[in-house]
Amino acid sequence: MKNRVAALVMAALLLLYIVLVGQRAILLLASGNGVGIAMGVALIVMPIVAVWALARELLFGLHTERLVAILDAEGGLPEEELPHRESGRPLRDAADEQFPAFAHEVEQQPESWRAWFRLGLAYDASGDRRRARAALRRAIELHRREPAHPA
Repeated sequence: MKNRVAALVMAALLLLYIVLVGQRAILLLASGNGVGIAMGVALIVMPIVAVWALARELLFGLHTERLVAILDAEGGLPEEELPHRESGRPLRDAADEQFPAFAHEVEQQPESWRAWFRLGLAYDASGDRRRARAALRRAIELHRREPAHPA
């Protein structure tokens, strides 16, 4: 729940930023000055990219939450056996020891969204956020392909 609130706060701040930048863009476009118009166009493009990125991240979060709920209901989430730091993050050495089991599961079931999701959690526990997100995106894609979940 704490992460959801933080994401909503960041989304609200980004939307405020977009509105303020949009106002400046309109003022610069109306200036009639060539440099001002060019800057105004750039300031219009930036909020469009920001809205796209925000929407993409929020959808990613919603999809991953949905998959966590499904795995939790099925009893398919990995057990929280790893020792943690005071911050709550797993100790990397302990996470790295468990990682091969999750990688092996994906090798055995490359079309299983559940295996890819657990691999994403293992990558995250090992501190590799880039690969974690890639594995979670793959899990989302595979989940959408399931007959009960058309795209």
